[in-house]
Amino acid sequence: MEKSSDAPSGSSFKYFVDDYWDIFVGIASVLLSFYFHKLGYGGFATFFAAVGIGCLSLSVSEVAEILSSRLQEPYGSLVLTLSAVVVEIMLLYIILLQAITSPEVVETVKGGIISAVIVDMNVLLGVAVFLGGLKFTEQEHNKETSSTYTTILFVTGIALLVPSLLSETTHSKESVYSASVLISILLMFFYIIIMIFQTKTHTHFFKQTARSRIFRIKRKMAQKNAEEEEEGTDDYIFERFNNLGLILSIFAFIAIIALGAEIFAKDGVQLAKEYGISAGISGLIIAIVAVSPEIMTAIKAAKNDEIQRVVNIAMGASTVSILLTVPILMTLAYVSGIRFELDFNPLEIGALILTIILAWKTTDDGHTNYFEGMAHMVFFVAFAIIAAYY
Repeated sequence: MEKSSDAPSGSSFKYFVDDYWDIFVGIASVLLSFYFHKLGYGGFATFFAAVGIGCLSLSVSEVAEILSSRLQEPYGSLVLTLSAVVVEIMLLYIILLQAITSPEVVETVKGGIISAVIVDMNVLLGVAVFLGGLKFTEQEHNKETSSTYTTILFVTGIALLVPSLLSETTHSKESVYSASVLISILLMFFYIIIMIFQTKTHTHFFKQTARSRIFRIKRKMAQKNAEEEEEGTDDYIFERFNNLGLILSIFAFIAIIALGAEIFAKDGVQLAKEYGISAGISGLIIAIVAVSPEIMTAIKAAKNDEIQRVVNIAMGASTVSILLTVPILMTLAYVSGIRFELDFNPLEIGALILTIILAWKTTDDGHTNYFEGMAHMVFFVAFAIIAAYY
């Protein structure tokens, strides 16, 4: 992500705050969450942990965006989605560990997996498409991208139906668990094939194909003028790092996020019990905390008429959220001695499939507008209302 450049000395503090506020607020919030956790104030601890996770996830996203800018599509968006999914997996796993003493937490984790896709495809895609449509009326992207991703998501949705359907019949728990293991292996294999398809044999399916319009030309001219004024100087420290330095920075931020996630999991689970918060809403909260940096990145991309990047991030993150998160969580749960089955409830599976259908209908022609973005947001609000009472 491009940060501030040379500025008059009187403005240096303002640019410093603009560049690094997320890091300082994130670290301070994690420390405050530990402080309130020790004092027994679970509500404050959970709140500050969530703020810390969100801010530092934004830092991860910004550093990952610098790395992605040095790569061509689809590699750039792939770096962004993978960095976000690592945070998501870590957060869900730390929450899953609470199942040792609170078995009902498993339902929250399953809700979090599905909710990540619901948020990516309806909030991230919906808000970005809506705002981009308001600014540019209509935006174009490679229709092969959305066609490929919706096909992948349809297949994964159907795969997740297998253990869910078995759990509704007379099959034993062992049968459901065995089916869950087999499905997770199948999803991992499918992900490997998709990676080859996306990065080796069909990279053109994930690149922008629309011809430049007048506002794209104007934007490029403005960017060129800005670069000339900057005289090649950039004050944002991460811009100076090589690729290895950026990767190490991402892992450093993720390590701090893990500390906040532990408090978020422990005190958050306790709060959910005390106030009777449904597993569906808990899953949505987890997903929104994990996905919030991607949402901000997508909004900026849409406002710059980079709708291809929005589609890559939204649908790519949704794909990875299932194909990587499920097998990895299954493995981690087994290692930790936790029984984790993929028997999602009807609301979760139904919402997943309907979300895929809606995304297919709003992106299949390679054009998006603000109405289609609004449709996704309305769908999300309806799902949130049902999840609150389910």
